[in-house]
Amino acid sequence: MNEKAIFYHAGCPVCVAAENAVADAIDRSRYAVEIVHLGMDKSRIPEAEAAGVASVPALVLGGAVFHINFGASMTDLK
Repeated sequence: MNEKAIFYHAGCPVCVAAENAVADAIDRSRYAVEIVHLGMDKSRIPEAEAAGVASVPALVLGGAVFHINFGASMTDLK
């Protein structure tokens, strides 16, 4: 079974650019990639925060959070 990679974003230009560059570059034979648009699915915000996401875009990979650039804080998404 592949390890899960979750890319959280809010749809802003920074997030979309990061999704195109980072999430699309992940080896899908090794990782099951899920893209979560927190601007459209606010119910997933607590999940992202529990994983350690403080701002988006962010990639959660193997339990580690990688904040990529800065598009919006989690507070702004609420």
